[in-house]
Amino acid sequence: MVDEITEAVLSRDEIARYLEGSHGGRATRERIHGYLDELRTTQRYSIYRALKHPLYPILRKIERIGENVEVVKASARGGRIVYASNHKSHTDYLMEPLVLDDNGIRPPIIAAGINLFGGPLGLLHRHVTGAMPVRRNTKDPAYLITLKAYVAELLRRHDLFFYPEGGRSYSGDIKSPKTGLLHAALHTDVSRMVIIPTAVAYDFVLEDHVLARQRVKRTQRPFSRELAEMVRYAVGYRSRAFVTFGKPLSVDGVDPGSRGDVLELAHAIMTAVGRLYKVLPTAVIANAMRPSITRRDLESRTDTVIDTLRSAGANLGVQSGAEAVAEALEPLEARGIIVAERGRVRVRDRNVLRYYARTLDHLLASPSRRTH
Repeated sequence: MVDEITEAVLSRDEIARYLEGSHGGRATRERIHGYLDELRTTQRYSIYRALKHPLYPILRKIERIGENVEVVKASARGGRIVYASNHKSHTDYLMEPLVLDDNGIRPPIIAAGINLFGGPLGLLHRHVTGAMPVRRNTKDPAYLITLKAYVAELLRRHDLFFYPEGGRSYSGDIKSPKTGLLHAALHTDVSRMVIIPTAVAYDFVLEDHVLARQRVKRTQRPFSRELAEMVRYAVGYRSRAFVTFGKPLSVDGVDPGSRGDVLELAHAIMTAVGRLYKVLPTAVIANAMRPSITRRDLESRTDTVIDTLRSAGANLGVQSGAEAVAEALEPLEARGIIVAERGRVRVRDRNVLRYYARTLDHLLASPSRRTH
């Protein structure tokens, strides 16, 4: 059965030209149909809202906090929205759309890595939440032209939420953007569309120990294995998730056919995301920390970091060194990252500490890798 979007994609000029050209043939046509079957997703809004209940064991561990939500409400009334966010955790796929739902904003289709679509969670993504599986590293031109056409048609009917970095940041810092999905979104034929930079920040990322141990993603591991590791580190886990929405960026004047225009827009988006990123006590302490330091000296060094961040126009979630130490020291110790005893604080897990320190590298002139 061919759905409305699939039919529209197959009718697009660029698909017809591709099939009629030297790339055409039965095998190519079958590949395109196969990719369209793979991309097809369904969003059942009433069931989507009910997901909060079976997912309660996870959701109760993370407090959701939305910032600048009124900006999104105004944009939603005006036309189509493309949300572009940094990517910290697999929980992003839950937290960010649910912040929109908490505020009565229509849910977007989420572009997610195809590795998340195996097993029961994959069925949930495909048939309830409306997540669209994306093959991030494929070079097959038939896939790329199909994906671009599918996104263009999808945006005629739904908002889109995607992660310009591609996958999660394994090092902690904000990565350079990829332009594939942005390029595809710019080819949509809608009269009014804006891009809303979105930043998500956690006191603690659920899979922090797993990501920090690798630092750089080398291979795509089965999601079932990653999920088992996340469950392990969920014991005693508590965090806040700050989802901050920025001023809508217009796409007027951006030429989708110009690689330079698209790349410039992608960097403008990520710069905005970096400014929106909520600076939380755990990250500030991680930046100020030394291998061994007194509590008083840690407060002083943290004050210096906060002053630098304030000068950089950061979205501060903590105002002083004393406040940061009071709020973050005990949770960092409970997470196994530091040890505090007899008035001194020592590093217990250097890799995870550096992971959190690097989350602020885009705001600090002196990168965290040179501070401890």
